[in-house]
Amino acid sequence: MKEIEMKVKGEIKRLTNQTFKFDERVRDGWFSAVYFLKTREIVKKYHVDKIVTMQFFQKSHAVLCGTDEVIALLKTFADRSDDLEIHSLKDGDKISPFETIMTITGRYQDFGYLEGIIDGILARRTSVATNVYNVVKAAGVSGTQKQVIFMGDRDDHYTTQAGDGYAAYIGGATAQATHAMNEWWGKKGMGTMPHALIQMFKGDIVAAAEAYQETFPDDDLVALVDYNNDAITDSLKVARAFGDELKGVRVDTSRTMIDQYFLRNQHVLGTFDPRGVNAELIFALRKALDDEGFGHVKIVVSGGFTESRIRDFEEKGVPVDTYGVGSSLLKITIGFTGDNVMIDGKHAAKAGRRYRPNPRLERVE
Repeated sequence: MKEIEMKVKGEIKRLTNQTFKFDERVRDGWFSAVYFLKTREIVKKYHVDKIVTMQFFQKSHAVLCGTDEVIALLKTFADRSDDLEIHSLKDGDKISPFETIMTITGRYQDFGYLEGIIDGILARRTSVATNVYNVVKAAGVSGTQKQVIFMGDRDDHYTTQAGDGYAAYIGGATAQATHAMNEWWGKKGMGTMPHALIQMFKGDIVAAAEAYQETFPDDDLVALVDYNNDAITDSLKVARAFGDELKGVRVDTSRTMIDQYFLRNQHVLGTFDPRGVNAELIFALRKALDDEGFGHVKIVVSGGFTESRIRDFEEKGVPVDTYGVGSSLLKITIGFTGDNVMIDGKHAAKAGRRYRPNPRLERVE
């Protein structure tokens, strides 16, 4: 059983290193800024018994993520980790600018060298969780919540997928593109066909869909329909061929292309940007499917979607059922700061910083 299932059931309070699987070189300081390593050695020599309180915050309204990972990091690599007193909010908590989200109290030399790694974990996880949360929120502006698929596999190094997938799950994305993205929270990746599959069948979407269905008969059939830059024509082809067995079509038209529908219907041009996946194309696709009795076929869109673009679609009532979103969800927009704010229980911080107690913090067992 995955730890996330145990956490949901209340059997454990936090995920551990059984989930995160840290690189053992963390213990050697390999990923820590050198000045933290030097400070640790100096403190061991001159201030070995001083107890510091390190406090973490950021400057935005956000969805917090990464606290379980940070606590697991401390439990795994801090010296005398059982002596540390940790207070923390939880993954998924909504946080405010300058709100204290975690404090760590203990001997500096036991954990101080992990400060930068902690900041980085919290920054990436919280940024992705917040980005996804905002996109999911935008995808419900119309009054009907649309599904968001996290498709960030091609937008960053593959080693980030598990953590990003977990952060996306915390932010509200319940479908993700790779198995790795689902590793920490227990599901499998989802997806149907890329352009490469249609290429193998020389652009014949029906032949590609037939091969897909024969090979994966238990999957919902969702056809990618922009390969020939004629999304409506190809959607109708595959709908006529499969009828009720076709569950959806995905439109992924490049932002540098104009679908052939507009070349055949130039009278509709002139008041909007016809490139890529645009509202008018999706309205026309929905009408074409409905007119031939294929109202059951869902429409999935992808390709450069952002929070603002999704919000615009939803405010216009564009008949999208699912948004596939990638690169915009991986932008690091939130940075965390760790400050030593007390020594031996007394205020001791650089100018402009002070201990900010937060009654929402819970002591970590």
